[in-house]
Amino acid sequence: MRKSSLRRVCVTLAAVTSLALAATACGGTTKEDVKNEGASAATAGKADPNAELKKGLTVGFLPKQVNNPYFTSADKGGEAALKELGSSYKEVGPSSATDTAGQVSYVNTLTQQQVDAMAVSAQDPGALCTALKQAMKNGIKVVTYDSDTTADCRNAFVSQASAEDLGRTEVQLLAEQIGYKGEIAILSAAQTATNQNIWIDFMKEELKDPKYKDIKLVKVAYGDDDAQKSFQQTQGLLQEYPDLKGIISPTTVGIKAAAQYLSGSKYKGKVKLTGLGTPNDMRKYVKNGTVEAFELWDPAKLGDLAARAAVALVSGQITGKEGETFKAGETTYTIGKDGVISLGKPTVFDAKNIDQFNF
Repeated sequence: MRKSSLRRVCVTLAAVTSLALAATACGGTTKEDVKNEGASAATAGKADPNAELKKGLTVGFLPKQVNNPYFTSADKGGEAALKELGSSYKEVGPSSATDTAGQVSYVNTLTQQQVDAMAVSAQDPGALCTALKQAMKNGIKVVTYDSDTTADCRNAFVSQASAEDLGRTEVQLLAEQIGYKGEIAILSAAQTATNQNIWIDFMKEELKDPKYKDIKLVKVAYGDDDAQKSFQQTQGLLQEYPDLKGIISPTTVGIKAAAQYLSGSKYKGKVKLTGLGTPNDMRKYVKNGTVEAFELWDPAKLGDLAARAAVALVSGQITGKEGETFKAGETTYTIGKDGVISLGKPTVFDAKNIDQFNF
């Protein structure tokens, strides 16, 4: 549901994956050796934009959490794209959005199954790094989508929008709704979620603008992309800060849970809520006056682009270097700095347009 730069280090997998595979990935090497191996794997070869797209490939999708409506939509987009391209799709992943060890084990499983490529939304970039480098060393192309790792741990990152655009526009939306005055809070997902933290950094940067001098960010709370915990965190924020004027929740699970709490409380219509949500989740809260406006990209298009980027990488059309171009559907994309491929601008949803969308 898109902005950029806490930079993390790879950590050992010994505590979270099998000793044998960890030894294969790390044994006899220094951190610098691993870094150089990953960087080499990520940029090996020369792009041929005219290369024919390969068919019969297998691309594994590893979301942060299976059965999460957002990732279900994204991954169905990837599945449809792969079917159109004549390749196969498989989805694996943890049932919890904080099961970092589970994500690592699924990367290792896909590596052992020798898939041609994998598309991964990273829960914890450091924990996944070494496993992803091992996958690339084994010839598997790695695309991250929605939530990134460091650039040397994958071939390309499909970004839902410019991270800066997402972080700044969420502040802009809320500021307009509260009249540029009052206390606000952020309800995020997990503390380690790369995308959330990057967006929050840009929110804080945006708030430094003098036009927000009367707005105070009082707290960043974490709901771990769990509906019940996010609901409770919203309740806790309002108890701790009774003068709170607004909440930004840059997570589809969090904004829905916050809207659910607000809609049944005395704060409905008084405490403003915005962030990243899906139209189907948020429609009733927009129509009943709990939420004025929120934003998101189309997750199905994000998954579609991740799948097409993965196939383009395996086919040799791109390697992930800045300036390379490839065609996905009817759109030509140019790879940016650090292998980032941006889907495009987020869409703002409100009462006027929400019924035009179904995801």
